[in-house]
Amino acid sequence: MTQYHEPVEKMDEKTMNITRALMSLKEEIEAVDWYNQRVSASEDETLREVLAHNRDEEIEHAVMTLEWLRRNMDVWDENLRKYLFTTENILEVEESSSETNEKDKDLGIGDMK
Repeated sequence: MTQYHEPVEKMDEKTMNITRALMSLKEEIEAVDWYNQRVSASEDETLREVLAHNRDEEIEHAVMTLEWLRRNMDVWDENLRKYLFTTENILEVEESSSETNEKDKDLGIGDMK
């Protein structure tokens, strides 16, 4: 099975690199989940510390890949800047952003009736 849904010969190198990054990000996130479950389940404190270290390394890898995506796909940058490191309710950030986008579409002409 391949990770591509479209014929490879129709894709450019940038598209294939984005797919590589997305696949790697999914794998890193999955590894974070597995290690986190093992930390929670283990009763051996030393093993828990080792597994927690491994989990945190996977988080580092995921974040590095996310940064690569931010630098190489504009929509990632836009959305990461909108949602990350905010303290507002996430859905309220999304709603206020949607309202701003609607206002931006208004040409200021007024009601055309």
